[in-house]
Amino acid sequence: MARHLITSALPYINGIKHLGNLVGSQLPADLYARYLRAREHEVMFICATDEHGTPAELAAAKTGEAVADYCARMHAEQSALAAGFGLSFDHYGRSSSDRNRVLTQHFAGKLADNGYIAEVSEKQVYSVDDGRFLPDRYIEGTCPNCGYDKARGDQCENCTKQLDPTDLINPRSAISGSTNLEVRETKHLYLRQSALKGQISDWIDSKTDWPILTTSIARKWLDDGEGLQDRGITRDLHWGVPVKRGDQPWPGMEGKVFYVWFDAPIEYIAATAEWADAHGQPDSAWRRWWRRDEGAEDVTYTQFMGKDNVPFHTLSFPATLIGSGEPWRMVDYIKSFNYLTYDGGQFSTSQGRGVFMDHALEILPADYWRWWLLSHAPESGDSEFTWDNFQQSVNKDLADVLGNFVSRITKFCRSKFGETVPQGGDYGPEETALIEALTARIRAYEALMAATEIRKSAAELRAIWVLGNEYLQSAAPWSTHKTDPEKAAMQVRLGLNLIRLYAVLSAPFIPFAADAMLAAMQTDDRAWPDDVAAALTALPPGHAFAVPDVLFAKISDDQRAEWEDRFKGVRT
Repeated sequence: MARHLITSALPYINGIKHLGNLVGSQLPADLYARYLRAREHEVMFICATDEHGTPAELAAAKTGEAVADYCARMHAEQSALAAGFGLSFDHYGRSSSDRNRVLTQHFAGKLADNGYIAEVSEKQVYSVDDGRFLPDRYIEGTCPNCGYDKARGDQCENCTKQLDPTDLINPRSAISGSTNLEVRETKHLYLRQSALKGQISDWIDSKTDWPILTTSIARKWLDDGEGLQDRGITRDLHWGVPVKRGDQPWPGMEGKVFYVWFDAPIEYIAATAEWADAHGQPDSAWRRWWRRDEGAEDVTYTQFMGKDNVPFHTLSFPATLIGSGEPWRMVDYIKSFNYLTYDGGQFSTSQGRGVFMDHALEILPADYWRWWLLSHAPESGDSEFTWDNFQQSVNKDLADVLGNFVSRITKFCRSKFGETVPQGGDYGPEETALIEALTARIRAYEALMAATEIRKSAAELRAIWVLGNEYLQSAAPWSTHKTDPEKAAMQVRLGLNLIRLYAVLSAPFIPFAADAMLAAMQTDDRAWPDDVAAALTALPPGHAFAVPDVLFAKISDDQRAEWEDRFKGVRT
């Protein structure tokens, strides 16, 4: 049994996440975790809400809540939605946790001890009326490029141009609206990534199996322009991890906090420690996943994320781990994704564009969304969500192929043999051929899942479902029963066992439907089909079953039209 550490990029705390966020990290990570558990590997699947930084403060200000209260409320909402989508985290933590505070300060102290932290004087915008320095996102004004009057100090959301606060026309504080702004000098801490470039470059070069998307982004940041740059790791904010050197004050850094992108990845480690705390485990329980000198040497660590997060996970977080000089577990494989677009544009939390997780669960069960998103995962390029494609995929794959198979075989058996698995009959050439074809397909499915080839795995799983339908159509037990009831009994028995087999194989993709299939077969036998022929005898003659409710209802044209109109890109 192998040990697998899995992390998905931390969803930001400011609001409900959309389907693009879901398919870009958490959902494929869950698929992989569920598959590995089904193969009886030891899995630690970690995620958390990313709670620091300016967007959290601004979002809280809009609701009138204290930022800590806002983050606590949104963590609860995001946790509930994650459960609603069946995301099987071992722990869903918070980057505002005490564990993360202690670990972040620990890493900063180690980096400073090793010479990888520099104090840099720089000029920033200061709001006289607010009495504070304003980070980029706390400054709004008119974009000099397109004239948009709500551009932020780091980027214009309208034209996407990268900006500096001093570029804005008529800049104002996003906190108070004050235009009484000055440019003042302040000091910040920088992580000397440039001093670690050689070690990071060698490490990336050793990852020959990484997706091209991952390595190309990492190489672009390493080699383009002036190469890997030192990065500021502190901000003038009230909400965040206080700047300390270990547990000691950091002279000159009073009132500052660590930059969110410094402390957020450290939360992967902290959340694992939170898991240990929640289960009454000692520190050794989480350190065996993260410290190579305490048992993590045999751990395989896989990260899942959207392509926008790749630079931080291939450069900045590795720089933190390497620069600490401590034997932390480095990531083995980074599975990165392109974007899922909606109606010809980007999903956007800030602009409320697209289908969001709460609305998705309001209109359909989670497995409908899980199947479409995973079978259309944006791996080799961007994917586009359209309601027409969603309707076709649900109706053809889930309703016509899988759902129809389950319905036909259970209803026919009930009508001819009752609600128990029938006995009698022996396999013939057709059944032998089916077992051979299933075996080949399942072995291919296993290889694709192990390689995190998400779309190809979904296609292979669908092909496995199709084999059962083709067999049922060819064997036609409803006709065979008229002349050879014994043979029909064998065909039906094989079909009922296929339902259990399909539940086991499909559980990583559609866990709720898989549970319903197993419940209908009145079994909790989830043994993986290492021997397909043996797996097809798991439900013996006389075993009771029930005809399940409709596994997947088809999406009507009227429903599709209604949802197209409701979700035109603006969240209501």
